[in-house]
This record gives sequence, structure tokens and C-alpha cells, in this order.
Amino acid sequence: MFIHKIDEEVSLRLIETRDAERVFELVDRHRLHLRTWLPWVDHTTKVEDTKEAIQGFRKGYAEDKSMTVVILYRDSVVGMTSFNKLDWTNKVAYIGYWLAEDYQGKGIMTKSAKAMTDFAFSSLKMNKVDITAAVENRASRAVPERLGFTEEGVIREEEWVNDRFVDHAVYGMLQREWC
Repeated sequence: MFIHKIDEEVSLRLIETRDAERVFELVDRHRLHLRTWLPWVDHTTKVEDTKEAIQGFRKGYAEDKSMTVVILYRDSVVGMTSFNKLDWTNKVAYIGYWLAEDYQGKGIMTKSAKAMTDFAFSSLKMNKVDITAAVENRASRAVPERLGFTEEGVIREEEWVNDRFVDHAVYGMLQREWC
């Protein structure tokens, strides 16, 4: 099982079926906050939806196409981060993430994204890590900015969220810049 201890409070663990109830509870409790930027939240209405998603995450991991982990803060699941896509041909890992609102502002996501970036370069031998975030989502954009990623541009109307298109800022980090 993949588990990575970041510090005394934060660690990452490969998502498992047993996480479904806690992940669903977090999504449900923070639904209004999360749905502002995440289109899948409105389609996650019961624990079975989360279990089905986890099966997809596990399949993606088994096929070397993605890797989804839960973020643990003081041993409790508080969010998720992932390589939404692993492009082995071009050696690019695409990171995504979300965190329950109660746990924001503690540096948890920055630490988690840093650990994922480290893993992409050191273990997966990727050349590049990309992070995208809605242009108006300042909290999400602050993560790659704090980590020194380069803002590479904006993709217009990249995603349909809450009956509107949102533009995405694209951030990239090259392996040679990271090390």
C-alpha cells in the first residue's frame, strides 16, 4: 500500500474502498463550498457514488494511468489529491486536489502537492508536473504559486461548472527546475 508521511500531522495514502463513507461525508458536509469549483460534486449524492468513484480510481492506479490518494491530517481523511492523468509518453503528471473547508489555511494542501510533485519526479521519473485551477479560485491557484510553479497560460472556458464555463490557469514545473 502506498503511504507517505509528510510530517507529524500530514500524510498521504492510496485511496481504498474503506474510505468511501468518510470521503462522502466530507463532500456532503462541504458540498456548497466544493461545488463552486468541482463539477462532480453535484453527481455525488450517496455513498455508493463515492464507492464507484473509488473503484475507478483503483482501476486507474492498477493500469498506471492515474494515482489517487487521501490526505490524512492527524490520521483523519480531510481531502484528496491525485495524479488525474499520468502521460508516460510525454512524461507529464497532472495533479488535482480538494480539501474540506475546515482544514484550509493550515498548509495541508501545499505540503500534499509538494509531496506529489516530489514523487512524480523522484519515483515516477516524470519531466513535468502540471496543475490547473479555475482562474477565479484563488485558494487553489495559491498552491502551485507557493511551490514556485510557472503560470503557463489560461485555457478559456475549459470546464463546465454550475451552469457556467470557467477558465483555467495552467501551472507547470519541470524536473530540472524542481531539483
